[in-house]
Amino acid sequence: MKMGSCFSFLFSNRYRKSMHYAFFGIMVLVILIASFPSVCSASERSTLGLPALNIPLENPMTKEKIALGEKIFFDNRLSIDGTISCSSCHQPELSFADGKALAEGVYKRQGTRNAPTVLNAAYNTTQFWDGRRPSLETQSLDPFINPKEHGLANLDELIKIVRQDKDYRQIFSEVFGVSSNEIRPEHIGKALAAFQRTLITGDSPFDRFAFNGEKNAISESAKRGWKLFTGAAQCANCHTVDNKSAIFSDNQFHSLNVGWKNLEKALPSITTRLVSAKERGDNIDEIILSDEDVAELGYFVVTLKPGDIGKFRTPSLRNVALTAPYMHDGSVATLEDAVEWETYFRSWKTEKDPVQPLVLTPGEKADLVAFLKSLTSTNATAFPTPTNRKNIE
Repeated sequence: MKMGSCFSFLFSNRYRKSMHYAFFGIMVLVILIASFPSVCSASERSTLGLPALNIPLENPMTKEKIALGEKIFFDNRLSIDGTISCSSCHQPELSFADGKALAEGVYKRQGTRNAPTVLNAAYNTTQFWDGRRPSLETQSLDPFINPKEHGLANLDELIKIVRQDKDYRQIFSEVFGVSSNEIRPEHIGKALAAFQRTLITGDSPFDRFAFNGEKNAISESAKRGWKLFTGAAQCANCHTVDNKSAIFSDNQFHSLNVGWKNLEKALPSITTRLVSAKERGDNIDEIILSDEDVAELGYFVVTLKPGDIGKFRTPSLRNVALTAPYMHDGSVATLEDAVEWETYFRSWKTEKDPVQPLVLTPGEKADLVAFLKSLTSTNATAFPTPTNRKNIE
């Protein structure tokens, strides 16, 4: 093309039109990119909606320690009859709960508490329904020596079983740098805690809606339920949600008067019995899972403050649709029943704690249930077990 004809083309209508179309195309592309929500990486997806996890300095996470904790978690031999492991009450396929009202241990012995899921238990500031243990490390050891759970007489029996196993001796040496005779209960507690800190589930439809900008991730019914949850129904007062994350628990202790009618008349004698047991140094964990009345005292077991009688730790609502039945005693069978009970409780009025009656229509209750179902994580039932992990690695 000659120079003159080149300049003629640059100023021609054809050139101006082509530039106009190109500019228009670029603007459309920019708008489309801006309209799409941010895309999380695979690693970010699993924790979407969760805050950063605090790892104790005295128990750093290592791949080897986590594997040891997993081995212990699924080991039936660590019980008096060789039938019960941690996974008996915390089953991966059931979102690490057991689907029963009350947990069952050795010889089908039934306890007094519902087995909560251990998914996201790493975010609890205390452990157990009544908060009687301050950490996963300390909580993990109690079930081994409870006659309603693993049934071992004491932690020495637990250590004896571990020391007799060649694989355990080698792994404890590699993880903690200890000989067989130096293996201690605290090593087992640390390994179990490390494993449980890997059982983290975010990335629910709600997380994608609230924290990743995916406006169609939840249904219209769930959106209405979310508005109720943080508004008129006042659920978020205890099941807290932040701007960037949500564990759906304030980690505090509250009473819903569940089981209270069975306790009220005999309260003086029950509290006296508990205080006497604590003064004697009795095994409180054993008493709680053996004595139905003491089990209903809740946080009082820890504080001995009358105002804490019947209070229990606020459970997280993540994956709540998969972990029925509900409440500390498993007395509420379905998610719909749980919403009914909460509505009923929030309508109570007393002189010391006046509240405005909460009246919800059937449609509003259904919206709340839809919202709660949107809290189910994609990996809530997909954690590999020792059986299928081999197929993954």
